[in-house]
Amino acid sequence: MDELVLHHYPTSPFSEKVRLVLGMKGMHWRSVMVPVMLPKPDVVALTGGYRRTPFMQIGADIYCDSALMCRVIDRIAPEPPLYPESTHGLAAIVAQWADQSFFWTAVPFTMQPAGVAHLFAGMPPEAVKAFGADRAAMSPGFRRAPLHDQAAHFHDYLGRLEHLLADDRPFLLGALPSIADFSAAQSIWFVRRAPPVAAHLEGYRRIDVWYARVTAFGHGTSEKMTSAEAIALARQTASFAPCGVDADAGLAAGTTVGVTPADYAHDEVVGKLVGLDTSEAVVERVDERAGTVHVHFPRVGFHVKAIKKDPP
Repeated sequence: MDELVLHHYPTSPFSEKVRLVLGMKGMHWRSVMVPVMLPKPDVVALTGGYRRTPFMQIGADIYCDSALMCRVIDRIAPEPPLYPESTHGLAAIVAQWADQSFFWTAVPFTMQPAGVAHLFAGMPPEAVKAFGADRAAMSPGFRRAPLHDQAAHFHDYLGRLEHLLADDRPFLLGALPSIADFSAAQSIWFVRRAPPVAAHLEGYRRIDVWYARVTAFGHGTSEKMTSAEAIALARQTASFAPCGVDADAGLAAGTTVGVTPADYAHDEVVGKLVGLDTSEAVVERVDERAGTVHVHFPRVGFHVKAIKKDPP
């Protein structure tokens, strides 16, 4: 099997989630650094327009969204399990809450003026302004709550995590680590990058002990790879992960479709439908640099629709 390639950047919370999962699995992976904001020509060559970070590559198969990426990693390296049988359904539910509700509380709260001063220390004002404009374009409908409300929401969510750990269990759902731990830890990791905001974590002793245990998994071992090398890898790969379109999926194989995130960064990826079931959608694209690639998306959190135009 081709090596696993993670396209990420150091300060991305969802990238940290995946890096920790790779550490828990003890995996070796290739590391491609992507730009923090647009333009991202090498990213687009592989994904067809999906701009969120991270994404993962195995040969000419491109996996978007960390939820899907983690499921794929678990299939590749099933031990130790990321979805223990004893907590499988609950772990997925807690992870979804952490990836959405907790993330969209913790990250905006961290991006208050006191946090921004640390997160962007040393960057020229025009770069900070450009970053803000880039993220605003990704979430045009986002409404930031007043700071006192953000603080209240953040502490309420911290209280929930602390309560889960009230019996001093090692991980959120018991004796074994699961996807729930890594999804929740990414937001704590981001908050801790801004010391004035991280002060809000003081007093949550069990969270502190749990967080240290989760991050102790590390990131596995990685080897640097350039984006040009990743594009060449895709172009040189002639086979793809098995996939197919279910008979009752609602769309026929070969249909030209557009796939769009349901929540933010609504950049549409257009291609030929080659895989569709209740958990995953796969579109085939042809790029002049990357060749033929299969771009994979989870069904939850994405919209798939037939469109009347040729794929790029």
